[in-house]
Amino acid sequence: MSSNTTIGTTPNPSLQRLHVAARYSEAAIFNGVVYLAGMVPECEAQDIGSQTRDVLRQVEQRLLEAGSDKTRILRTQIYLKDIQDIGAMNDVWDAWIVAGTAPPRATVQAALANPDWRIEVVVTAAQI
Repeated sequence: MSSNTTIGTTPNPSLQRLHVAARYSEAAIFNGVVYLAGMVPECEAQDIGSQTRDVLRQVEQRLLEAGSDKTRILRTQIYLKDIQDIGAMNDVWDAWIVAGTAPPRATVQAALANPDWRIEVVVTAAQI
């Protein structure tokens, strides 16, 4: 992941990419919609609560950089290493989401790319 906000070059000036790396961008913005890449834990904690808080912090940061916020989330996809973590993950999610703004959401169990990750979150949001 790139630590600096970078806007990628594109033939379409209405398409912006943030935090562009060789393989992917952490965010793309097109026609007022923000598409985030899968956000994964940066912390070394092994418990789902800590990893969820870390991922949601990153989501919130990327949305703010893209001119949006968590109240503007249109859709969320949550991938859990172990679906048994859903209760503890939901405790963190419920405390994070603003009442009345819960987006459509899917939560599934999936094999994640790093065996230490317990969660990955993909978000689509509207710009403010």
